[in-house]
Amino acid sequence: MDHEPTVAVAQVFAGLLFLGMVFYMMRRARSNRRSMLEKNAPKIAGEDEMGGGARNPQQFEEPDDDALEMMAELLEENEDSANEP
Repeated sequence: MDHEPTVAVAQVFAGLLFLGMVFYMMRRARSNRRSMLEKNAPKIAGEDEMGGGARNPQQFEEPDDDALEMMAELLEENEDSANEP
């Protein structure tokens, strides 16, 4: 029994399958590259949308003790540097 035609058909099938996989991977890589470039493109002023806001804006109405102490220290440093020649 001669297996040459069967081997030839299997080799042609494997070759076509290989070419199909290469074509698919190249298309997929090109698509991934395009989407990555679009996602990481530089933002142009006015075109990018900034969403959201403060989750709890009431927390900024009254400063807590730590914030008041920090502001006092900054004001003291500012006064000290303004008084120096």
